[in-house]
Amino acid sequence: MSKYKAISYTRLSYTNDKDNESNSISNQKALIRDFVKKHSDIEIVSEKVDDGYTGILFDRPAFQEMMEDIRAEKVNCIIVKDLSRFGRDYIQTGKYLRQILPSLGVRFIAINDNIDTLKENCTGLDVSLKTIINDAYSQDISKKIRSVLEQKRKEGLYVASFTPYGYQKATENKNQLVIDEKVAPVVKDIFKMKLDGMSAARIADALNEKGILSPVMYKKQNGYAYAKGGYITENNAKWSATTILRILKNEIYTGTMVQGKKTTYNYKLKNIIKKPKSEWVYVENTHEAIISKQEFDLVQNILFLDTRTAPFQENVYLFSGLLICADCGSRMTRKTVTYKNKKYFYYYCPTGKKGCTSSHMIKEDELIACVLESVKKHISSVISLEKLLQNIESTRINQKIVQKYGKEIAEKEQMAEELKVFQSSLYENYIKGILPKLDYRMLKQEYTVKLEMIEKEISALNEKLEKELWHDRKEWIEHFKKFSNITELDRNAVIQLVQSVKIFEKKQIEITFRYQSEYEETIKMFHSQKEVI
Repeated sequence: MSKYKAISYTRLSYTNDKDNESNSISNQKALIRDFVKKHSDIEIVSEKVDDGYTGILFDRPAFQEMMEDIRAEKVNCIIVKDLSRFGRDYIQTGKYLRQILPSLGVRFIAINDNIDTLKENCTGLDVSLKTIINDAYSQDISKKIRSVLEQKRKEGLYVASFTPYGYQKATENKNQLVIDEKVAPVVKDIFKMKLDGMSAARIADALNEKGILSPVMYKKQNGYAYAKGGYITENNAKWSATTILRILKNEIYTGTMVQGKKTTYNYKLKNIIKKPKSEWVYVENTHEAIISKQEFDLVQNILFLDTRTAPFQENVYLFSGLLICADCGSRMTRKTVTYKNKKYFYYYCPTGKKGCTSSHMIKEDELIACVLESVKKHISSVISLEKLLQNIESTRINQKIVQKYGKEIAEKEQMAEELKVFQSSLYENYIKGILPKLDYRMLKQEYTVKLEMIEKEISALNEKLEKELWHDRKEWIEHFKKFSNITELDRNAVIQLVQSVKIFEKKQIEITFRYQSEYEETIKMFHSQKEVI
């Protein structure tokens, strides 16, 4: 009598199955081999293993190889530990067991479920019930996994499989990002080159020219995990404008964890869908930053301007994206005029007579001189303002501010302490039987709500106090002080100091500096506090 030529098929999920020793690949194989020893009509001719694959999907590599062997008539029997190892999707599993495998003349055995399609007592009802249970189990597990991952994201824990370029997972905590000191300087250089006016394509070229490995090649050569697919499977994947832009737009480099950008429809449909930005999960200060928030915001502003380099130019022009026609609001355009073998550069409104009152034309060298002079004056004004603030802080203003808020904060804190005492006494009275259970719960809830409200009020008052003590001014003032010795304009200085420049008809200009609102607010606060003294 000829024996059934069997495939031993084993599968281990990448989720909860790994925590279950009985489901390990070695234990599954041992169980199947022991079963075959007791059945002389079966011999194992092949073993297929899918390690780390969900049972919901059937595009598993070893599973597909098994089906190819079956269609090639190399085997005519499948043996699994239980039905869930074969698959957990009710519809797909049922289709294989009731249609595909019988049509191919394949015997199916699930040992622990006592399923053997050769036996008459193996009814379709038994199989259907098992597959329904397995399907429901997968749905339940999927919900639990989603819930756990969502909670981890809210806590600022890193849950993705692959780390962003410039970071690695901490050895002692896989949910914590740490700086990869080998390539973090490259990330800094990318942001600096962008601030200097280089396009994403030119930055990519510069890195390739220096022989710096692209993110995928760096990870590949160092044995780090990386996402496979598309161009990144190539052995010579180089830096590209797309890769540069992905890095420049990634807020994770500021120390802010940004996750939950994508999801799937459900536990069966694994197609990736992008979530709206409003649903992304942001948690600040979860890891060490490579790029300051200030520098990152500047780069986002540059990207928003959507400036492009002119033909044969490596960098964008000095004022690209910043010049605005004061009348129609259009972006000004740079124009080159050649006269007697000498080139002259102008900026003008491109909308023409139909869209604007005039061209608002202004020479580039005149504009540079005017902006440079205005920048110097503004920086001088900021530094002078800081000195005035320092003088004021040495007076009794701070005492008045602290007194103003301190009294109210102290009163709120006293109320909070009293509520905590009341809560404690409630429990004691409840334990002693003085206070009925229903009254205890009602009063406890009431005190809890009041306590939370008071604590929020205390927090808000402390924020106001900090703001009025002028602590928030440091960052933007220091930003301008970095350029206190400026003698000429370059793209980096212009981008970091100037928000926009409006050009009026008679070559008049109006500059809006960065941190303009902070500057104006500080001046207002200065004048208001002078009146207090």
